[in-house]
Amino acid sequence: MPFKREEQSARPLYLFLMCDSSGSMQGLKINSLNTAIREAIPEIRRIAKENSFATLLMRVLEFSEGAKWLSDEAIPIEEFEWTDLKAGNQTDMGAAFKMVAEALEIPPMPKRAYPPVLVLVTDGQPTDEYETGLTAILNTMWGGKAVRIAIGIGEDCDLDVLKEFMSGMPISPLEARNAVTLVNYIKWASTTVIKEVSQPSSKPRENVFNEKKENESIWIPQPPAPGTDPDDFEF
Repeated sequence: MPFKREEQSARPLYLFLMCDSSGSMQGLKINSLNTAIREAIPEIRRIAKENSFATLLMRVLEFSEGAKWLSDEAIPIEEFEWTDLKAGNQTDMGAAFKMVAEALEIPPMPKRAYPPVLVLVTDGQPTDEYETGLTAILNTMWGGKAVRIAIGIGEDCDLDVLKEFMSGMPISPLEARNAVTLVNYIKWASTTVIKEVSQPSSKPRENVFNEKKENESIWIPQPPAPGTDPDDFEF
């Protein structure tokens, strides 16, 4: 009797965006953030459509005075619609970390999935206690396995906090000093990284950083070079 290979079912892949909407994001920063995510969505959908191994779901959390999810649950990328954020108030990153940690518990996360991708975008320093929330993320099964990318906007961003968020990742936090670079980094984190994470383990990867940890591989593609448009405004 000939061997019949069972078809591999698609596994969920969660993309969590943690977006700073504090008062210091007012103007060019928040506008660039909104533009970057709007422009990235069609590309994310294309990547998801071409990948039969993964079902991509997206969820966005904004933090300023406190933190809040923009949807009650993760939304399939085919149904996801972006609503522009508005800047105002504080930088309660700790509140955001705590809510992400809760979302990474099993349930609501499934036991079988690709490692989630957590993207943190901020321009400042936390105005609340953040260590407890960050520890909670790392102590969840999925938080420990997640690909964690941090994008710091402007010169006043606390890179030490972002390094803590990315502890164990094979690259450092990304620094966006102008709008072009911010757009490029957000598109990269939400498209190229997602594509690499959802590749079958048997498929060779090119142009990526790889670090072995506890018999697992963390795959992070090469980040794009910072934007150098001479007409672009510095943050």
